Amino acid sequence: MFDFFEISCPYCGESQEVDVDSSAGEQSYWQDCQVCCAPMLMELQVSISGDVELHVKRDDEC
Repeated sequence: MFDFFEISCPYCGESQEVDVDSSAGEQSYWQDCQVCCAPMLMELQVSISGDVELHVKRDDEC
């Protein structure tokens, strides 16, 4: 199951749409910004009720 999120890059501030696969449950992974290519830490959280949240961090915020 894919969910789509509108995020802002924590480096350049540009908005972009990302799709995440929430079928695997909670996960963390790195994805490069589509604009500036900086590495963003994507933290996906899925609640018991199925609500999906995506938090985006810089690599120096880990």
